[in-house]
Parts: sequence; C-alpha cells; structure tokens
Amino acid sequence: MQRFFLKNLLDWKENPDRKALLVRGARQVGKTYLIRELGKTFSHFLEINFEMDQTTANFFNGSLDPVQIVEKLSLYYGTPIVAGKTLLFFDEIQSCPQALRSLRFFYEKMPKLHVASAGSLLEFALAQIPSFGVGRIESLFLYPMTFFEFLEALEEGQLIDYVKSSSFEKPVDDTIHIKILELFHKYQIIGGLPASVKYYAKHRNMLGSQKILDDLITTLTDDFAKYKKHISMDKMSEVFRSIALQNGSKFVYTRISSERSANYKTALELLVSAGLVYKIFHTSARGIPLGATINESKFKAAMFDTGVLQKVSGLDLGQFITESDFVNRGGLSELSVSLALAASGLPHCRPELYYWHREQRGSSAEVDFVIAIDDRIIPIEVKSGTKGAMQSMFKFLEERNYRLGIRISAENFIKYGSIAVIPIYAAENLVNIIKNSLLYE
Repeated sequence: MQRFFLKNLLDWKENPDRKALLVRGARQVGKTYLIRELGKTFSHFLEINFEMDQTTANFFNGSLDPVQIVEKLSLYYGTPIVAGKTLLFFDEIQSCPQALRSLRFFYEKMPKLHVASAGSLLEFALAQIPSFGVGRIESLFLYPMTFFEFLEALEEGQLIDYVKSSSFEKPVDDTIHIKILELFHKYQIIGGLPASVKYYAKHRNMLGSQKILDDLITTLTDDFAKYKKHISMDKMSEVFRSIALQNGSKFVYTRISSERSANYKTALELLVSAGLVYKIFHTSARGIPLGATINESKFKAAMFDTGVLQKVSGLDLGQFITESDFVNRGGLSELSVSLALAASGLPHCRPELYYWHREQRGSSAEVDFVIAIDDRIIPIEVKSGTKGAMQSMFKFLEERNYRLGIRISAENFIKYGSIAVIPIYAAENLVNIIKNSLLYE
C-alpha cells in the first residue's frame, strides 16, 4: 500500500548530509514495511531483527567501531555492505541497546553508509542511554494511515486530488461530497493500522476488518507485559480503557477508579512514550508559541487510532452507521481531526496539539483545537454533523480579537462571516487550505 511517509525516507536517502535514521512510532503502524520498501531502491539490503536473531547482538559487545561491526555482519549474512549501494536496517533495535548506542558512530566514522533503524517502546531503551547521539541521529515519527492514504488503498486516489483542488470558491460537488463522507465514516471505524486497512481494501468486509483490529489490540495490550518493571499490566489496561472512555474530555485520573494511585499517572506517561496516546494540552493561546502558555495539569488524552478507540470503547457500529445523531459520533470526529493534525505536522517532531478551555462559573467555553500558522493563532471547532452552536468559538474570537475561526464538520466548503467551514475529510490538508485561500489575506 502506498504511504506518503515513503517520500520522507527517500529524501533522507538522497540527503548528502544525512545521519543515521531512527524511525519511531507505535507498533503496527508500518515502520518495517516502509523501510523494506526503501530497501528496494538500493542494490543491496540487509535487515537485522534483534528480536528474531538475538545472536547478532553479540557483534555489538565490546567495541562499537562501525567498520568492525559492518565487516562481521557482512560475513555472517553473506550480504555486501557497500556505502552508497547498501541499506543496513536494524529492526526492533530496542532489543539491543548496544546497537542503539552504535548509531552515533556510524554517522561519525561511516557517514556515506545508509543506516536505518526502527523499533517500538524505544523511549524505554533510550532512557537507559544518557548520551544518546544528539546531533548524530535523525528521528522520523510514523503514524497510522491517514484518510488520504486510506483512499489510495481503496483505489480512490483520484478523490485526493479532487479534494485538494476544491476550495470555498469551488466546493466539492454535492454527490461526490456524500460519497467521500461515507468513505470517511468507514475509515473512522476501520482506523489507520495498515493490517486492518489492507484487509478491508482486499475483501471489502467490515466485520473481517474488525476481527483484524481485535487481533492487533491483543498484540498491543500483550506488550503491556514489557512495562512490568515500571507498572502492572492491570494498571496499564485500566488507564488504556479509561483513555478511550474519556475521549474528547479533559482527562481526570479519578475517573479511572476511586482508588488514588500515582501508578495511573505513570501508566499514562508510559502509554504516551509508546506512541499509543497523545496529550492535547490546554493553552491560554495569548501568544506564540502556543506551548509557552500551556497548563500541564490540564490535558486531553487522545488514542493513536480511531479504529482502536471504537473497539476499546465498545462503540455500537450499527448505530454509528445508521444514526446521524449518534451520541458518540462527536468524540470520534474530534479524535479524527486530532490525528489528522498530528500526522500532517513535521515528521521530525512529536505532535504538539492544543485546546482552549475557560472554566468560569456561568460562562464556561471550550475550543477543540488551537493552532498557529506563521504568526497567526487560529481556533478550530469540530462538529460531527452539519449543525451545532458556536458560542465558544465566538467568545474566543471576541476575547482575543482574532478575525478567523475554523469549523470542521460534515459540511462542504463554505464561509459564514468570520467562520470558515472545512469538510472533515479534508482536515489533514487544513494548513494548505488556509494558506492557499483568501482566508490568509
């Protein structure tokens, strides 16, 4: 399946000043697959999986001189390792901390050799390396498949160009708009984990894709056993489920259990480190950067995939598909937008997401997202349907004296005074839409 992330890998390949590469992200998002695809563009490709072949770790004991390591690996696997012609790939590198340490030396002593690595639960391994190659390692963050990638997988790629070429002056045709919304609702249920998307693309069987999701979630939660030196599996599972149930709301630890436990905070931080959860911080939004005015005690916790969310929270798919006013549709729509914003950010950085909330008796207000484009702060409201009050948005615009607010919903491209409406299926192209439209003048 085509992934837009491959372009980032190809750019890294062609960069003469490249560093050793570390592809980061949650399990099951496609890290290994994409690096293998990159490997097809080289004369030689050597993949070493440190979980499957633990004997290879012996080559990293003692000296971490990359010249010696490469010589041993080439002899052991019978594969030429030639600078400029070979991609050397270390998979599940977290299982060999010495291999992680060695990456910095490949950049220093063999800078022309392409060395890529990937792994899950990397943050735990990196925490054990006090002086991990700052300035010598390049990280790229991979996320589940976006809606546009989902369309590519379903051989509906022509819709992507059509949506990207649409605007407030030239909205999407009404009939095509309905078709894309139906596809988007399927995407929300299936999610962006490649195995689930691949199954649906091949069989067009929603129930079958749900079975794949069940298996993937079992794999993800089985990983909780690897956290046991930090916290128990039971606590991890409790927090993971509570994140799904508190989706779209300020995260409150006491909603997990009446038991007061510092372990819940530890569990949440571990899930964030593993890439399974993102924090969306409250910001006062009084200046740029938005992160300078956050309140770290106030945040929402967002699951890393909509398909996983709907399975863990027990969403009634029958109601979701047939009832336009289904109560949980709004939460799933808000998560969809948060993931689109995360995936459309800079690949070298972790996602930074913010919302605004004023807790004032008799005058509470909340804006789902606040983003910064250049020197402008722009509030975003998400609505699951085509209607909904915008009092919080108008309060925010009035208090801050801002001219533009964005509403993401099931509506087509349209403007209502200071509010610009963007279809929810175009959320991952939001920044380009704003910059390329009259809104940015």
